[in-house]
Amino acid sequence: MDGETRCVHFGTELDVVALRFGCCAEYYCCLSCHRTLADHGAEPWPADRRTEPAVLCGVCGTTMTASEYISAGTCPNCASAFNPGCAKHYDRYFEWIDGTEP
Repeated sequence: MDGETRCVHFGTELDVVALRFGCCAEYYCCLSCHRTLADHGAEPWPADRRTEPAVLCGVCGTTMTASEYISAGTCPNCASAFNPGCAKHYDRYFEWIDGTEP
């Protein structure tokens, strides 16, 4: 991981978020990083915790809820753009998302 949460799996200029997992409440750059680094299986962020921070901007360190992240497209604090392609994988990270784009 670099200083703005880009990893070896996804390292474009727009891949600057870390996602919090329901199984451990820890932030990882992506599901593949969790699989590599954690000693347990990954679980998406649970629906009953949707009001808690689940996404971290790697540029400025701002945390946001999944809903804030999904609806923003950019960091609400520093305006860094997020990768729009990540929308295809929201269901892997957030329990209440069904896999369709918002």
